[in-house]
Amino acid sequence: METFRILHTNDLHSHFEHFPKIGRYLKKAQADKSVDEVYTFDAGDFMDRSHPLSDATEGQANIKLMNEFHYTAGTIGNNEGISNPHRVLEHLFDHVDYPIVLANLREEDESMPKWAKDYQILTSKKGTRIALVGLTAAYPMTYGPNHWHIKMLKNTMDRVLPEIEGKYDVLILITHVGLRMDRWLAKNYPQIDLIVGGHSHDLIKNGELVNGVWITQTGKWGNYVGDIHVELEDHHVKKIIPRTIPTASMSEEAEDESVIQGYLDKGKEILEEHHVAYLPEKFNEDKQAAIQISLEAIANFADTDIAILSSGLFLNAFKSGILTKYDLQQALPHPMHIVRSTLKGSDLWRLVMEIEKNRHYLDHFPLKGMSFRGKIFGQMYYKGIKVDVPHRLVYVNGKEIDPDKYYKIACLDHYVLVPFFPTLAIVGENEFLFPQFLREVVGDYLSEKYPITQEVK
Repeated sequence: METFRILHTNDLHSHFEHFPKIGRYLKKAQADKSVDEVYTFDAGDFMDRSHPLSDATEGQANIKLMNEFHYTAGTIGNNEGISNPHRVLEHLFDHVDYPIVLANLREEDESMPKWAKDYQILTSKKGTRIALVGLTAAYPMTYGPNHWHIKMLKNTMDRVLPEIEGKYDVLILITHVGLRMDRWLAKNYPQIDLIVGGHSHDLIKNGELVNGVWITQTGKWGNYVGDIHVELEDHHVKKIIPRTIPTASMSEEAEDESVIQGYLDKGKEILEEHHVAYLPEKFNEDKQAAIQISLEAIANFADTDIAILSSGLFLNAFKSGILTKYDLQQALPHPMHIVRSTLKGSDLWRLVMEIEKNRHYLDHFPLKGMSFRGKIFGQMYYKGIKVDVPHRLVYVNGKEIDPDKYYKIACLDHYVLVPFFPTLAIVGENEFLFPQFLREVVGDYLSEKYPITQEVK
């Protein structure tokens, strides 16, 4: 008989407010002498640039803190792989203390990223061989423009499994592909013993058994920690008992609050050192002014003369005077990229009608996911587009839309992903423009339009 204790996290998203508690829990559990081995895994999306410290350090603060959790291995999520520019991901793991397993991502020349490996084989003290295979969500639409080649899950599994055949006794997948795809993996690859998953933010309190394969996931933001008991005989799994521990139930110490505040303060301090622009009085606490200049910014970036943005993106208005990177990060924390969409006039008309049809519904609609870090979707605003709603007429730059002409419109990947405007996703020729985020595009435009002169520095 052999026993393992497997601890796991997923989708921490830089929610550092839980890190002190999680750190103490993991440290105590990792010292458990009642089992033969303790392993600790993370299933990706551990960083989120909506936190000032993650943004200011390009994720290096996350790596430093994750190292303190003493992970056995981890994989990446879309927040690491897509929300970071290629150059940032190339160096994100320069100082990581544990292996990153990731079988389905390659450089453009098809070489393996220097910081990743297809799989890892561990050997327990009693000689059990454990194969760890990492997978992340396969989004070619966004990985491609970011200069990565993402591989489909079936192709990857069909390549890796023959390579490791005969090399393992226990097969564990560390995945950031979501519960639906984890179930697909379990149904199609029953040789898997355990899937430590993430991405879809599902809380599976006591695991889910699919086709003899256990699937686990701890929800999001570090609200729970996974803690799995595994029993083996003759090096093969006989029993798996998954459970999740609420972070709220973990012990709190007096200094936790000051440590958590310190992460915020340090990020703010670094970002405030970077001055972006000197804005005139008209911007002071005026969200409309922020929206209009941002419409100009994304249109300029995408080289279009029409654009759309929603008011819910703007958590704060801009202020007059010196605008810092911290101000921009607080106003537009979303890891979104600009999209240049080409639409035939008849399809652009349909997109505008979709916007108008949903306008009142979206104004107060609470939204989660799709890279959104705000609360409600809000109102849609146009640049270069006017609508005569009663007569269902649309004008582009003062002229009635030509149904046979092709138009280019600047928007966000967010609008391609949300279900409210299907025209964009179905018939739009969408070019995802990397690497700048929305706030970086807006910041660059403001710095050109309202530069900081030597006198005001």
